Amino acid sequence: MEQSPNIVYTGAAPNQQIVPAIEYLLEKGYKKFFLLGSDYVFPRTANMIITAQVKAAGGEIVGEEYADMDQTDFAAIISKIEGAKPEIIINTLNGTGNVSFFKQMSEKNYTSAEYPTMSFSIAEEEVATIGADILKGHMVSWNYYQATDTPQNKSFVEAYKAKYGKTRVTSDPAEAAYDAVYLWKAAVEKAGSFEVDKVKEAIASGEISFEAPEGTVTINGENQHLTKPVRIGEVKEDGLIYEVYSTSSVVDPDPYLKSYEWAAQAGIQPLE
Repeated sequence: MEQSPNIVYTGAAPNQQIVPAIEYLLEKGYKKFFLLGSDYVFPRTANMIITAQVKAAGGEIVGEEYADMDQTDFAAIISKIEGAKPEIIINTLNGTGNVSFFKQMSEKNYTSAEYPTMSFSIAEEEVATIGADILKGHMVSWNYYQATDTPQNKSFVEAYKAKYGKTRVTSDPAEAAYDAVYLWKAAVEKAGSFEVDKVKEAIASGEISFEAPEGTVTINGENQHLTKPVRIGEVKEDGLIYEVYSTSSVVDPDPYLKSYEWAAQAGIQPLE
């Protein structure tokens, strides 16, 4: 829920990651949601959105807990999860919190069968750190995975591994950063100048696109977020994430969720 004339956002807007993930879970029949996040602005904002969306759909938030950014002991939170008996955990932990939480859940022999999670900050790099044996079966929501099947991604992954090593994995954040360089290049070429105001004018045209590894992305001239495909993924034993759902075409960015009636009814849209 952010927009600035001085920023081009190459990551997902809420309607390109959070909202479709919850829609997917609701369609799969999940009704009882437990919200777990790190204690800073993104998880709290995400959970505000999720709470409104779930309640509007007749679901229930059975718990909401936040961990300090450097927290490593999740025993108390896991106890609350056990007591709440959620059908799905929505995870917005970041950094070392993910490592500690999932490893401590594993130590109690909890897997994706007992406590499935949908995460917004776990990509292939985090799977490698935490362990595919621990994360297999858990779900994530992004716009790109190393396993994404596009010609551009095949070349991207090959070049990435040639540069950084065969065991290295790509990820959505890495791909979004890669896209940013080429989108800037396209904007400079359209502007015919490196001058900031001229580049911003080129961006505002809504004509700046790039054939990215995730698919064709285009800068929206009004809010400067990207059109993007949405992909729900599941972690597999090999440590990669594979799509279980994807949109048939790109999704236009809606950073303030202005197109969602439930967001307006919950009062989470900004005042004009």
